[in-house]
Amino acid sequence: MPDDPSTPPAQPSGALPERRMDARSLRGLAHPLRMRILDLLTLDGPDTATGVARRLGENTGTVSWHLRHLADHGFIEEDADRGTKRERWWRAARVSHRLDTTEFRDDPATRGALSVYLHEFVQRDFHQVTTYLTEDWEPEWHNAGTLSRWQDLRMTAGQLQALNAELAEVVERHRAAALEAHRNPSAVDGEPVRPVLVQLQSFPRKESADADGGGER
Repeated sequence: MPDDPSTPPAQPSGALPERRMDARSLRGLAHPLRMRILDLLTLDGPDTATGVARRLGENTGTVSWHLRHLADHGFIEEDADRGTKRERWWRAARVSHRLDTTEFRDDPATRGALSVYLHEFVQRDFHQVTTYLTEDWEPEWHNAGTLSRWQDLRMTAGQLQALNAELAEVVERHRAAALEAHRNPSAVDGEPVRPVLVQLQSFPRKESADADGGGER
């Protein structure tokens, strides 16, 4: 898992600037509640500590502490245009954070934080999929979504990397088109537009011979 799929490696024209996460920022983000807060502000826009706490079912004081922690590490920033003397508004920082997990797997100082991050990352994607499956959608949107799996591939590591790179290129091409449609609504001929999540999982699987200590078949 070289990259966080929520921040694609290639940025189309008009996209946010990219910031590569280091060990300090990884440790700053690797907390279940902080990751949920950042995801909420990224997907649904700015909010206050009170609003975030209500939506996540958490204590406002606890959420405020984690918001400040996220701000200290550059993941969120204060939305001064919305803020008042009574309550501060927060938004996701206008930057795309990229995490190369291969840089931290062999580092004892960050191994625990990386484990927490990856666990919460997978749990987040699982929750989003199950939420989608339980929601009511108009037929055109219900039929547009898909949950797909292909299990009959046998590849080298290089072939798997090439597959992932090509799939990322396809997503980026459509992402660029979506940005253009956002700037020019007439490009979609008045059709309704909704936020879309793209989740792709592709990874090697150990065969029974590997698990038993045998070689390749």
